[in-house]
Amino acid sequence: MAENTMAEGTGTTPEERTANTQEPAQPASAPDESAKIIDTLRDQLLRKAAEFENYKRRTEGEFLSLTRTANEGLLLSLLPVLDDLNRSLASGKDQQSHEAFFAGVEMIRAKFLKILEKHGVVPFPSTGKPFDVGFHDALMQIPRPDVAPGTVVQEVDPGYVMHDKVLRHAKVIVAAHPTEPEDAHGEA
Repeated sequence: MAENTMAEGTGTTPEERTANTQEPAQPASAPDESAKIIDTLRDQLLRKAAEFENYKRRTEGEFLSLTRTANEGLLLSLLPVLDDLNRSLASGKDQQSHEAFFAGVEMIRAKFLKILEKHGVVPFPSTGKPFDVGFHDALMQIPRPDVAPGTVVQEVDPGYVMHDKVLRHAKVIVAAHPTEPEDAHGEA
């Protein structure tokens, strides 16, 4: 039989059947609509990208401004302490009595500690406590028979915490095991 024979029972050739299954041609206005949609989406995308860049620039500027002025409140509260120190030094030169000068400096120190405490910075006690690397820096160990080894016997510089976080470790001297005395021959 010939290749272009009619299919049995259908009355159409195979070429006619494939031609009938193709999608109908789109109207001529469809490419124009697609181009409009593409242009609209492209415009929206460019606007959103520009908005995001502006947002990024604005937040970076705000962050820089915030970091520059982050300690402004603390520094403003410290300026009166500096003023008091300057007045104390100026009046201390004229006074013969050192007791009044000392009392003035003590008042300034108390004022300074209150400001630190207001900002969450407080000293922590170390003397008599067990040595803890989380809170202490050991400067040296000294033999002490009257104190358990590993106990802080002297605080050289106090340590401070800020809101339950160690701001500065205390510099301390720690008790060590007492050394055994040597006998007359130099043997232990």
